[in-house]
Amino acid sequence: MNEIKVAFAGVRRSSAFFKAFQLHPETQIVALCDINERTLAEAGKATGVTQLYTVYEKMLDEARPDVVVVATPMQYHAPQAIAALQRDIHVLSEVTACVSMDEARWLVQACRQSSAVYMMAENYIYRKPVVLVQAMVEAGLFGEVYYAEGEYLHELSALHHTPEGQPTWRYYWQVGVNGATYPTHSLGPCLQWIQERPARVSCIGTGRWTDPEHAMEDTILLLCKTASGKLIRVRLDMLSKRPHAMTNYTLQGTKGVFEGARRPGERDWVWISDYCRDPNQWVPLETFEAEFLPEIWRDPPPEALQAGHGGGDYFEVMDFIDAVQGRKAPTIDIHKAMDMTLPGLVSQESIRRGGEWLEVPDSRQW
Repeated sequence: MNEIKVAFAGVRRSSAFFKAFQLHPETQIVALCDINERTLAEAGKATGVTQLYTVYEKMLDEARPDVVVVATPMQYHAPQAIAALQRDIHVLSEVTACVSMDEARWLVQACRQSSAVYMMAENYIYRKPVVLVQAMVEAGLFGEVYYAEGEYLHELSALHHTPEGQPTWRYYWQVGVNGATYPTHSLGPCLQWIQERPARVSCIGTGRWTDPEHAMEDTILLLCKTASGKLIRVRLDMLSKRPHAMTNYTLQGTKGVFEGARRPGERDWVWISDYCRDPNQWVPLETFEAEFLPEIWRDPPPEALQAGHGGGDYFEVMDFIDAVQGRKAPTIDIHKAMDMTLPGLVSQESIRRGGEWLEVPDSRQW
């Protein structure tokens, strides 16, 4: 493939990717789409892109991109990804992959019928500590990993209404549904480390103490069991009044443990039995960077640092373009995207049944 033509849907959120695609030597941004004409015009001016659209399908048909980045509100991710896949246009989709079981099946079917690549843009797996822990897991430092947890504590009440007081999509789709509606930032890294899909889930909540207006309970706990019995705990809270803490992670194995920083200024710590003589000796995670951090992360290129998230955005785009070019498999293909999305969909029925354990479908069997 020659220079890859890239289009964006939802310019406010997708602007985080602009720099990464502009800096990539194989890509060119050719079109932008957004229903807000003012936002669209501002993005066009900032990027120098002149093909601007307010109708998504029209952009796909007229601009004829090779790739589309779907960064619209989450209820549009599956329909817009499917529309692109049906045109054999590669898709990088924001999270979550879909908002219903029907959409999940339609999206998997579209991926199977299309010659295009689908990848979900779960950027938390590209955070440097997550990458380092994964490399250490693969090297066997933690032994057999059997427990992981992730927490996404992000008070978003300011985004539930427009300045004019109208409910936004988040009001309906994130906190307007009870259950783990937005689990992928927590599940993503845990699944990278555990390397098994969630087979069963149980979901419970605290009740509604902050604002009874919303269907979602203030704090949601999602427990995921793999077929071999490994356990993942996810805490999701987008309502409680508290400082943000969106990257709380823990990993436990037979030979070691990782405890991520929970507050600004804190460090990530590990205890590894083969390295720590004292059974109570914690070691800073960065101690293991020189030996285990992937080479490209040790001395990231200048363009990576320009792209944001400490290089994560650049590496995510680089992986996606490598998949489009056939150099590697997509990091989060349709089935891994389902592994991160389906537990949240099943959780909505589990919490309705008082935390009953329910099976999570395996999209590979559809």
